[in-house]
Amino acid sequence: MEYRKFGPTDLTVSALGFGCYDAAGGGYGNRMAAAVNGALDLGVTCFYTAYAYGNGESERMLGKALGPRRKDAVVVTKCGVNYPNRPNGRDSRRDAILASVGQSLQRLQTDYLDVLLIHLPDVNTPFDETMGALDTAVRQGKVRAVGVFSFSLEQLKECEKARPVDVIQYIYHMFDRRAEQEILPHCRKQGVGVMAHASMAFGILAGAYTEDHKFGANDFRGASGNSDMVVAIYDKEAFPRNVRLVNDVKLIAESRGKTVAQLALRWVLSNPAISVALAGTLNTDQLEENIGALDWALSAEDMRRIDDVFTKYGVNTNPPMFTSL
Repeated sequence: MEYRKFGPTDLTVSALGFGCYDAAGGGYGNRMAAAVNGALDLGVTCFYTAYAYGNGESERMLGKALGPRRKDAVVVTKCGVNYPNRPNGRDSRRDAILASVGQSLQRLQTDYLDVLLIHLPDVNTPFDETMGALDTAVRQGKVRAVGVFSFSLEQLKECEKARPVDVIQYIYHMFDRRAEQEILPHCRKQGVGVMAHASMAFGILAGAYTEDHKFGANDFRGASGNSDMVVAIYDKEAFPRNVRLVNDVKLIAESRGKTVAQLALRWVLSNPAISVALAGTLNTDQLEENIGALDWALSAEDMRRIDDVFTKYGVNTNPPMFTSL
């Protein structure tokens, strides 16, 4: 297992993170405890969840699964969304944040959160109020480190005026490299820890789809009204082309004796700004495959070949920044 420093904090995390998004949707069934303990046994220490995932169900399942092994984990959760009476459902006011901290502690069955992130920017609340609330939670000993998810560079800098940002989470994978433009260079300069979200592009880089794959009615990848981050990959026009692209990337992976999933995760972790690559894991076999992304390096030639594939298929990996926000 590779371990990396988590920004300016005293936390050290596994380079591979365990995403719990699927927990609330029933993806784990009764296997959550086995999956979490299997991950811990293999050296994974970073576990990521959020209140928004099933209105707290993901947090509850993770807390129960960790049980007495809580001390072995770095738990990251998020707050600030799912408020139906607020604009865009977002509330990052002081009272809302401090209340959500207490609620997350209860659901996770713990007396501290390792990292608390603001789930999405609440532009109706001054960022200095938001960061002040996060700082209060840290001073109270309830949270060890704080940060944000999907804030623009301008918004991130506004937050930093009030309090240092310890950790951020951003979309970053082969199909979506927007963070390379401004966010990752800024975070590297400031020493901010970065969790890469959707490292396998919401599943397509696992290499299991065929061109005619149909997503279920409740699967966000097949839903209308998705954010541009998802549409660019799973739109009915783009999806067959992207499956063919992944099949070409698979050949590069095979030339290194790796699976395309391992190559995709290694690609993310090759960026020096990244602390953790997040991946959903439903069973031990998937987890063991993902760990095969660690402790090796992509060559400059490997990176060039990957870029050539995306050029061949005409995929724009750098659309306008955060247009869905």
